[in-house]
Amino acid sequence: MRIRVVNPNTTASMTAAIGRAAAAVAGPGTVVEAVTPSTGPASIESHYEEALAVPGLLEQVALGEQEGVDAYVVACFGDPGLDAARELAAGPVIGIAEAGYHAAALLGRRFGVVTTLARTTGRAWELAERYGFASLVTEIRACEVPVLQLDDPTSGARALVVAECRAVIEGGSDAVVLGCAGMAEFCAEVSREIGAPVVDGVAAATVLAESLVRLGLRTGKSGEYAPPPPKPVTGLLSGFTLQAVDGASSPALLTGVSA
Repeated sequence: MRIRVVNPNTTASMTAAIGRAAAAVAGPGTVVEAVTPSTGPASIESHYEEALAVPGLLEQVALGEQEGVDAYVVACFGDPGLDAARELAAGPVIGIAEAGYHAAALLGRRFGVVTTLARTTGRAWELAERYGFASLVTEIRACEVPVLQLDDPTSGARALVVAECRAVIEGGSDAVVLGCAGMAEFCAEVSREIGAPVVDGVAAATVLAESLVRLGLRTGKSGEYAPPPPKPVTGLLSGFTLQAVDGASSPALLTGVSA
């Protein structure tokens, strides 16, 4: 089984850390490949950057479909491009916020989220509502640490994440969801420090994607997640034009994407 973990930003060191976190929980016989898109922002901390990250994410999904990848993880807590990726991919596509919320809901009555910047908390609440967990979320706290500082062991970011996670538990939550893929590698450390369950969405999404493949389950293609209809795409994104094969559009034939 092949699971492609897509880091929607273009910081290679963060991709490597995300890949290590995913590989650590994968079962025997599962190959985890963490990939960095060829285009996109260095980090995702705004709606603008999230929008810019989607083409690079779709590029990696299209390439994965050419190469026989079985499932995908979108390794950004905003779950950017998740619906579009599901239209392209035959197998499961799991967002890390989606997986993190589902996992935390199994660990207690209420849970909180600790994310990076306050400006991203609105998106985290929006996704909690979309996935049906808003009533279980006690609070979404920001530690005011830029994403790229999470990748720097000298920044003091880890201590700030620990402090905010502890505050969530002291506020009455049973568990904490880490609201950034860049926090993945120190999830276990934070859990030990605060003495409570801490969920890393990268690990949760990897295991969930793996489980769906083992169950023989694929994305439904009869409705909203059917392949999008082929039509011209102009300008900067002209390479993402889908071509028709036997009357259906095919991500394997994105004109600007080749293995």
